[in-house]
Amino acid sequence: MVQPILVTGGAGYIGSQTVQALLDAGKSVVVVDNLSAGSRRLVPDGVAFEQADTRDVTEMNRIMKQYHPSAVMHFAAHLAVGESVEKPIEYYDNNVVGVIRLLDAMRQNNVKRFIFSSTCAIFGQPKTVPVSEYLPPNPESPYGQTKLAVEQLLPWAEKAYGIKWTALRYFNAAGAAHNGTLGLIQSNPSQLIPKAITALLADQEVELYGTDWPTPDGTCVRDYIHVEDLASAHILALNRLEKGGESTVYNLGTGTGTSVKQILDAIEKASGKKLKIKMMPRRLGDPAKVWADNTKAVKELGWQPKYTDINDIVKTAWSWHSKLSK
Repeated sequence: MVQPILVTGGAGYIGSQTVQALLDAGKSVVVVDNLSAGSRRLVPDGVAFEQADTRDVTEMNRIMKQYHPSAVMHFAAHLAVGESVEKPIEYYDNNVVGVIRLLDAMRQNNVKRFIFSSTCAIFGQPKTVPVSEYLPPNPESPYGQTKLAVEQLLPWAEKAYGIKWTALRYFNAAGAAHNGTLGLIQSNPSQLIPKAITALLADQEVELYGTDWPTPDGTCVRDYIHVEDLASAHILALNRLEKGGESTVYNLGTGTGTSVKQILDAIEKASGKKLKIKMMPRRLGDPAKVWADNTKAVKELGWQPKYTDINDIVKTAWSWHSKLSK
């Protein structure tokens, strides 16, 4: 019997891309998603799908018993930093309790490999860039704190139950599948690229928070990593665990920074349209510049981001969102 990979949140943005990457790698997949943020249309035909919540112990145990997965990839989480400040209880419930229940179902069903979607938000405002795995975490939002809480739990789960794990800390996930089949489906996106494209398509203003940052053009600098590159890192992390690799964390970014202004310029270039930009004061808690040191992932996983041209990344996002809007 071929043991599948169980992918929670597999009907979401990054989860669905990883499901496709798993299928391309010849893996069998089971998707679990409660569809609170995911979309059933992002799950490929023929892939086993279970509409369930990771906090539902009975359902998770049933699914584990039915499919006997060899590993779990966990994408199911609330992920908006600002919203997490307004709804901390909901974020802890979904992002921490959900993982506790999931790990417990794994323990009861002898599933020993776990790949966790983490975030660079655990670092808060880093004192140095690029950001390496060895920088002390200092989350400044409930969202970042929930992800760090899980990272802190995983070594104890390994010690007690033998569950090997890898935590992948995403920087700014961006773009859509180059073949146009997968992308972000969200009515009110919080991420800059889809938010700006959505505003452009609706002929609305996009807000620019601060033009006086200590950066080359005065706008914030971030590390935008293409979603297909994130998906490929999950396959490599799974392969490493399957070969007996040790549990660890990796920062996933391109290793270069792109400013907000450069992103907005790239959107105008891809669309051939002019954005309506509304200048706003700086947002409290925004770091001026954050980008990844991806040396560890490159060295240990053999991972290399394929898509580092921001114009190419934005072009895939524009193609996807403009098609969705029709």
